Amino acid sequence: MSKFTSLNKSRRAWLEDLARSGKTRFDVSDADAIAADTGRSCIPLWFRANSCEFKVARGQWDISSFVNGETAPLPAPPSTIGLKGGMNHPEPAPAPAPVTAMQMAGAESRIVPDKMAEYVKWGNHKSVATILASGEFYPVYVTGLSGNGKTTMILQAAADAGRTCFRVNITRQTDESDLIGGFRLVNGDTVWVDGAAVLAAKEGAILLLDEIDLGGPALMCLQPLLEGNAIYVKKTGEWVKPAPGFTVVATANTKGKGDETGSFAHTGIMNEAMLDRFPVTLEQPYAPASTEARILKGKAKSFGVDAKAEENFIKSLCQWAETNRKAYEVGATSDIITTRRLESILRAFSIFGDRTTAIEMGISRFDDQSKADLIKLYEKISGEIANPIPEVQESSNAECPFE
Repeated sequence: MSKFTSLNKSRRAWLEDLARSGKTRFDVSDADAIAADTGRSCIPLWFRANSCEFKVARGQWDISSFVNGETAPLPAPPSTIGLKGGMNHPEPAPAPAPVTAMQMAGAESRIVPDKMAEYVKWGNHKSVATILASGEFYPVYVTGLSGNGKTTMILQAAADAGRTCFRVNITRQTDESDLIGGFRLVNGDTVWVDGAAVLAAKEGAILLLDEIDLGGPALMCLQPLLEGNAIYVKKTGEWVKPAPGFTVVATANTKGKGDETGSFAHTGIMNEAMLDRFPVTLEQPYAPASTEARILKGKAKSFGVDAKAEENFIKSLCQWAETNRKAYEVGATSDIITTRRLESILRAFSIFGDRTTAIEMGISRFDDQSKADLIKLYEKISGEIANPIPEVQESSNAECPFE
């Protein structure tokens, strides 16, 4: 048995990181650079110690005995020589086989969407579906107010095309390691794990960046991928060239210029260079009342609600929401009834069996005055639908008081 089999996991990981450089002899500057590239704050203390068996002189180490006795030399980072056809990236070179994010973070972000039987295709669905089905690299930025079906539309368009998505919900805390990858502790070992963006590029899949306008400067690491070019993974020395079919779709509540309404807290002004890398921006409105009624009827079926028996209820909800949204657009109210909220009201109705209770639960997050105004508006609209004013029949024999 080799004497190196007794090395603990962290020491072995350090030696393997050194070996991955393709060298066996190192000075302090070499070791410092590798420590920084692999997420360490400094060279491990045990490696600096005079008792370290790999130390050959002050600030000099030789790990050839470890490499030759324990493992084959790991691949060196790819050369930047030999660019193809004037492209601004080299041919991808072999890299250390990582533990894929399919086993960790990627397993959470990877989606093979199922088709929803109740889904209603409307608005921008056809455009998005055409883009995704083409397999072309064509980044799309989809913007619109909350709860109007942006993400659902993208996932259903991907389902139509039989495409795989890697979905990342962007926040201010989203960093480069979430997108590109990083070292993770897996079963006691420190291993490299690809991020969702790298996995999507490798698989030729769709990278879905949800709520992209909530992100920070770390998103700039995606610039090469947003151009369709290879991205260099600094910590592994790997060049990742997007496979055919790779593309990016982003959703946002703003157009990347910030929010002045106060409705979308923490959305920021996005870098213009990043926005310019999306060749098309699609604006997603709320569905018109007639389309929204079809959406709710489909949801009613999935919730176990008899859509035919509750046709007036569904119609009232849709007209209620449409009237509320018109008031929101002119600044008459700061609270908006989204399609998602209508679905939650229908869900509450399926549980409690009472319309008023379902509506009260659905608008409970609003302040008292807004709730009172919304209830009053709903009662007016539902009353008009339940008891329509009969049309006056014109008669040729009717007397005209103005004659």
